[in-house]
Amino acid sequence: MNERRAAQRQRVFKAGTIEFDGSGVDCTIRNMSSIGAALDVASPVGIPHEITLNIASSNERQNCRIVWRKEKRIGVIFAYWK
Repeated sequence: MNERRAAQRQRVFKAGTIEFDGSGVDCTIRNMSSIGAALDVASPVGIPHEITLNIASSNERQNCRIVWRKEKRIGVIFAYWK
């Protein structure tokens, strides 16, 4: 199987919050690299294309763009990566 990711991701299990328009949606960060992450959500409906990911355990915030959506998982690329 061909790997299409630009950077290898590591499996993680971290709590996060997807922030947009003054509101937040809880998520679980399932895997992460220096350029992006996969997030589990209850429902991707209503989550806009551009978000801020708040990673609770590291007190880190990343501006992100959603690059794919599946049933209860979304893939994001961090904004500084073009």
